[in-house]
Formats: sequence, structure tokens, C-alpha cells
Amino acid sequence: MTQPPLTQPDTRFLFARLSHLIALGFGSGLSRRAPGTVGTLWGWALFLIIDALFQPTDWAWAALIGGGLLVGWWASVATVRRCGIADPGYIVIDEIVAFWLVLWLAMPMGLMGQAVAFGLFRFFDAAKPGPVAWADQAFKGDGWRGGWGIMFDDLVAAFCTLLVIALWRFWW
Repeated sequence: MTQPPLTQPDTRFLFARLSHLIALGFGSGLSRRAPGTVGTLWGWALFLIIDALFQPTDWAWAALIGGGLLVGWWASVATVRRCGIADPGYIVIDEIVAFWLVLWLAMPMGLMGQAVAFGLFRFFDAAKPGPVAWADQAFKGDGWRGGWGIMFDDLVAAFCTLLVIALWRFWW
């Protein structure tokens, strides 16, 4: 008998495997309301903590984000296999890594600039206008392709966010 899809994970699921812990953003994906927003907030906080404690170089940030992308892809694939849903909202590693990319490339900026970047990223990720909607549909499915799809649409949302920030900086 097959199990029904897991619509709302619990702490037992979170800690059952390392892939679940990573995919669910170390618990931020357990939020019953707006897990993507909570995951992005957690990513923002983590970025600021890492940046303050370790002061990584650009090369270190590039490696951390690239590694996070690969590990997130793996964790997403492994978690989707166990939960039975192609792109569940509680997988938030995609938001975390994509928002790190936004902050890394848009810094330096003050708290207000970071808040605007957060709002823009959440808009593009949730509303999925234009290219983000295309990216969300481009790699649907299960396995490695579906896992890449989970990560890819957030990277496109990050690109759109960075484009708006760049245009804003150019014109003002």
C-alpha cells in the first residue's frame, strides 16, 4: 500500500534524514503560514550572521552559494522522493540560496535596501510573473530534473530582483 503525499511535515520528518533538514531550511519550512517567506527570512538572517562572523571574500560567497545550490538540489530530490509531492512549499532551501545570491550581489546596502530586496524577491517568487512562471514550469517532474526545477525558478526570481535593483540604482 502506498502512503498518501505528505502535506505538512513535522519535526520527526525534519530530523529523519539530513536531506530533510537541509531541504526544509533547518526547520523554517515547517511554518504552517508562508513557509517560503519564513525560509527567506531565515536565509537573510543566516547571510548576515555568516557575513559578520566570517567576513567571506567574494570567492568564498560564490563557493558557498554554488555549494548550497548543489546540496539544495540533492536535498530537494531526496525529500521529494519521500514526501510524494513534486514541489512542496515546505522545501525552502531554494529560497535561502537564491536570496543569498541577491544579498551577495546587491550589497552593500542598509537595512532598508535589504528589506526592499526581500520584498522584491518574495514578489517574484510568489507571484511568478513572466520568466519566473516559465522557469517554474520548465523543469517539472520528479527525480533530478524536478529537483533542479525547485531550485531554478528561485534563481530566476533572484535574477529578476537583481535586475530591478540594478535599474533602480542606474536611474536614481
